[in-house]
Amino acid sequence: MGEEDGRGDYTQDGTVDLRGNPVLRSKRGGWKACSFIVVYEVFERMAYYGISSNLVVYLTEKLHQGTVTSANNVTNWGGTIWLTPVLGAYLADAHLGRYWTFVIACFIYLSGMCLLTLSVSIRGLRPPHCVEKDVSKCPKASTLQLAVFFAALYTLTIGTGGTKPNISTIGADQFDDFHPKEKAQKLSFFNWWMFAIFFGTLFANTVLVYIQDNVGWTLGYGLPAAGLAISILVFLSGTPFYRHRVPGGSPFTRMAKVIVAAVRKSDRSVPTDPKELYELELEEYAKNGKFRIDSTPTLRFLNKACVKTGQKGEWILCSVTQVEETKQMLGMIPILVATVVPSTMIAQINTLFVKQGMTLDRKVGNFHIPPASLAGFVTISMLVCVVLYDRLFVPIMRRVTKNPRGVTLLQRMGIGMVFHIVIMTVASLVENHRLQVAKESGLVGGGQLPLSIFILLPQFLLMGTADSFLEVAKIEFFYDQAPENMKSLGTSYSMVSLGIGSFFSSFLLSTVAHITTRNGHKGWILNNLNDSHLDYYYAFFAILNFLNFILFMVVSKFYIYKAEVSDSMEVLEEELRTSTRRGSLQEE
Repeated sequence: MGEEDGRGDYTQDGTVDLRGNPVLRSKRGGWKACSFIVVYEVFERMAYYGISSNLVVYLTEKLHQGTVTSANNVTNWGGTIWLTPVLGAYLADAHLGRYWTFVIACFIYLSGMCLLTLSVSIRGLRPPHCVEKDVSKCPKASTLQLAVFFAALYTLTIGTGGTKPNISTIGADQFDDFHPKEKAQKLSFFNWWMFAIFFGTLFANTVLVYIQDNVGWTLGYGLPAAGLAISILVFLSGTPFYRHRVPGGSPFTRMAKVIVAAVRKSDRSVPTDPKELYELELEEYAKNGKFRIDSTPTLRFLNKACVKTGQKGEWILCSVTQVEETKQMLGMIPILVATVVPSTMIAQINTLFVKQGMTLDRKVGNFHIPPASLAGFVTISMLVCVVLYDRLFVPIMRRVTKNPRGVTLLQRMGIGMVFHIVIMTVASLVENHRLQVAKESGLVGGGQLPLSIFILLPQFLLMGTADSFLEVAKIEFFYDQAPENMKSLGTSYSMVSLGIGSFFSSFLLSTVAHITTRNGHKGWILNNLNDSHLDYYYAFFAILNFLNFILFMVVSKFYIYKAEVSDSMEVLEEELRTSTRRGSLQEE
């Protein structure tokens, strides 16, 4: 395989160059390749959050939409943004590969950003200016204006559908699971990945949001468009250093074959000896750079797909590895379902949290704080917590648990879910105080309250803390637990969670707004937030998060982690035990 010192050896995980040739570890991959990928993500996050963070303000102030309509348009767009990665993952895993799917999607993404910039720049594509406090009295945007603006927004969803599930996967692919040192680096990759990309988010939530509110939307959207163009050039310049994986065929078709074969042989019994089940020769996997997986007793019904009956055919006889891949993808679905409610909470950052900020005093001296810029504190909180987690929490927990990650991925996600219960409880109490001030100040009819916008700071800071546990662990979990040939699809699970959460947010907002106005009641969510009851709505969310946490505990209890594809984790665990013993001897 090459020199034993590792300076000229080939990777052992089946990665290749763009021409399909095996790659030298010393020439490609590792943090050198990831540096280009991370720089891309910094600029791309700047572009995405430069649009999403302040979108509800544009819809309200420029397109003159009400509270429920504008919030739902944001969450519906966000939901689509996070669901299209399933299609992008399919194209990458089945046909084009991650690199080419990503590159094509980048240029679609850029075209959407350019069209969006034009839609806020050309006078005929913008509704006339309106100063009415009640947006229902303002002239509505024309069909053409809405068509161009939303066409641009939904062009972005197609572009991000191809980039989101593949960029982090391409980054993780730069580390060889069979090489202990690279495996150790990969354990920290997702932490530092999130740390790096949120610099772009922070810039968007502060500088870009300020420009949009105080300078103009043309520059506010033009800058992230230019940043995205630069990021694409940076990514392309790193091409000579990347490791690639050959597409493994449609993951959906492979999974469908297993399910159909199991159903067709439902009357067959599964032999007690796994060696009697159908499996390809090891050389077949080695030749194609793929991994063979041993049979497991979980979801035992699917094992019928690899029971030999004398009949052959892809839809009646599947290999053990193919069955196990299907089990791994299906086994993660209950976890995905349990992450939908926390994803619904995240949708509030760019909708109701921002709408609350628009009712508060935003002056600090002569400076006016844009309401959406408070989302920057989510980023700051997350950056700080990710560093503390990686540098302080993990080393301490390693000594206790002897787990290279400190705590398991599901435990880390569970901690994040507890934070979500706290967040919505705090948000409800803060909103109750805001409404009391509105009554005392005689501003129930509308207007800016004599209350600093910084009273919302705790819920933003806590959201960043929750993300450092839940969101980082979620993307790592779905990548790590997916089969090697379905990594893009696995990564898309974390995005599907956010997408469903956004649509669920729209459903809850519309449903609660409708139900609470029945029988002549005033309603919880009105265009005038000073006369609404968001405190009740947030309390409802706190209860919903508590019930969801119980569900998560149940599904986590029954989840079985997949076996490692190499012994590198065992090597790391032995190194930790050795270092712990050395530390004890030094103390003596």
